[in-house]
Amino acid sequence: MDNADYLDVALRLANASLADLADLRAALHDEPWWADRTTETDLEALRTVATTLRMALDAAVNDDADAVLTTVNTLLATHPPRPRLSGHSSGEAPNWHIHVAEPDAPPAQEVAAAAAWGLAQAVVRHGLDRWGHCAAQDCATYFVDTSTNRAKRFCSARCANRVHVAAFRARQRT
Repeated sequence: MDNADYLDVALRLANASLADLADLRAALHDEPWWADRTTETDLEALRTVATTLRMALDAAVNDDADAVLTTVNTLLATHPPRPRLSGHSSGEAPNWHIHVAEPDAPPAQEVAAAAAWGLAQAVVRHGLDRWGHCAAQDCATYFVDTSTNRAKRFCSARCANRVHVAAFRARQRT
């Protein structure tokens, strides 16, 4: 994984409902080495992490630098990354990457550290003017806007299309 992947983990965790273990596993779908091992204990621990991530993302969306600093630093202190180089072999050459927890750490520990690290690195890279909350009324998804013109208003094309089609249909009715 790289820092962009860790940010993706943070966003997926913050945007997940985490009502049950299936929700957590769905949020971790790209990381089966975590998803397949998660337990109810991991779910409980990661609910708290997700709540704190949402607090940090709300602060970023609202350009509240002090709250971002405090909340992200709390995440990092509570779930410190313990980086280690890994080179799992997938053929002849090692697949070099960084893990943020010990090999035998429970999934919640590594997911929390990865999310905290990813969010911190993204704030460093993007500042606070790239964070958003989907403009669709029925969507609560956070995102980071990496577009050139910084004009992203929706979390996905699906939400944007749904809102624009509804507006078009409403205009046609009047």
